[in-house]
Amino acid sequence: MTDPSTTMDHDVVDVLTADHREVEVLFVELESRRGTPEHRRHLADVVIAELVRHAIAEEMYVYPAARRALPDGDQIADHEISEHADAERTMKELEAVDPSDPRFDERLAHLTRTIRHHVRDEEHDLFPRLRAAVAREELVELAGKVTTAKRMAPTRPHPAAPDRPPANKLLAPGTGLVDRVRDAFSGRPTTTAELRDKES
Repeated sequence: MTDPSTTMDHDVVDVLTADHREVEVLFVELESRRGTPEHRRHLADVVIAELVRHAIAEEMYVYPAARRALPDGDQIADHEISEHADAERTMKELEAVDPSDPRFDERLAHLTRTIRHHVRDEEHDLFPRLRAAVAREELVELAGKVTTAKRMAPTRPHPAAPDRPPANKLLAPGTGLVDRVRDAFSGRPTTTAELRDKES
């Protein structure tokens, strides 16, 4: 995904919103049902990897910030984590289904609905409230932490994994390493750049 945090002008909301836009582009391509089953499998693998990395980073840093900064932060964070859990279960199912199977598009449709709802919640409620309640310097610092977390995060869904600090901060890097080794051995693309390289 794009790394807006490399510019000091960008905060964590910029980083996460850029992630949302990139995933939406992939969703639209998957929904078009164009391309070979192999291409659709690769697209789904990239979507899954991007969403898992994004969710892990939010759970490690963004939701704890919301819990500290917002009066209803616990309620908001719990709601967002619950949506992540639903999405992760769906991604696990999608990962196991061949793109030529009708269940692939059923699982994909459920995932896109879940994620689009989640994005609307974050962009219309959580993100503006974080920007209003958290100092700009902290939001910029969170951008760096989120970017680093995404580099080390798992790339496959692990629905039973912890979703709150400190357990997720301790376990996610090790799980991420195992996932990246599996991805390398299997040739599974996990970024749009890897997808382009694989299919060029």
